[in-house]
Amino acid sequence: MTTPKISRSALTIRMASPRGFCAGVDRAIQIVERALTKFGAPVYVRHEIVHNRYVVERLRGMGAVFVKELDECPDDRPVVFSAHGVPKSVPQAARARELLFLDATCPLVSKVHLDAERHHAAGREIALIGHAGHPEVIGTLGQLPTGAITLIETVADVEGFEPKDPENLAFVTQTTLSVDDTADIVAALKAKFPKVTAPHREDICYATTNRQEAVKRIAPDTDLVLVVGSRRSSNSQRLVEVAVRSGSKAAYLIDCADDIDPAWLKGARTIGLTAGASAPELLVDGVLEHFAAAFDVTVEEKGAVRETVTFKLPRILTDDA
Repeated sequence: MTTPKISRSALTIRMASPRGFCAGVDRAIQIVERALTKFGAPVYVRHEIVHNRYVVERLRGMGAVFVKELDECPDDRPVVFSAHGVPKSVPQAARARELLFLDATCPLVSKVHLDAERHHAAGREIALIGHAGHPEVIGTLGQLPTGAITLIETVADVEGFEPKDPENLAFVTQTTLSVDDTADIVAALKAKFPKVTAPHREDICYATTNRQEAVKRIAPDTDLVLVVGSRRSSNSQRLVEVAVRSGSKAAYLIDCADDIDPAWLKGARTIGLTAGASAPELLVDGVLEHFAAAFDVTVEEKGAVRETVTFKLPRILTDDA
């Protein structure tokens, strides 16, 4: 007797490309991995190296120890600073203790730090467009004396912002924000302060921009978009917002396939799928496997940008050091 074939619902998955790891995240993870290889375990890491639970747990399994503050690190072991950057006081404290430290700050975040220092040296007051409490924002604010930088989170903040000298103002931005949201705030700043000095190039990083543009391509007419990434990841949260603004009926942020609520899929025929800049591709593969087990899946790859950016590792970790 022939077993009847069970008919499964068809599901089209539109894959955003590029997605997942950016060059800064890849560099930060490599720094921890190579430090473990060169110096042995444990290697201490101040804060999460990047905002992704899987990445952090994997490195913890290799011997990384994640701490909140530098005073939790012993004097005789290496310490790595996270990709988000740190206040200037942190490396100063590490030098005072003669710690071996490795700075995994994304070079694009370091560029924002340097821009802020350049503006301060030129006597300008600085506005930082960003989200309060985010490690990158804390690190940028900590590059200069208290009061030198004012945090601007919304257009309403611009309306209430009264710099000491409106004629001598500059702004920088957190790298992982939504391009669209930042544009609104930048426009408000320029309207209120026509002489404000802008960055030579937008501070929002190439990877954030590319991933948002990729979501804009896949989101229209989808029943939902799934963004693989941590709730602590600013760039992942922004991808959810961009998906809804770009035409998806709904969008959800998930750590992995286990977070998918079956209720989201009721009546769904087309799903968009992407990943934040700190989410590894194997988590995306897990989502595809999850759907393939229940649906007749057709995968469409939607990509237009090929990323070739790479960043050098600290010289102490390279083979020719």
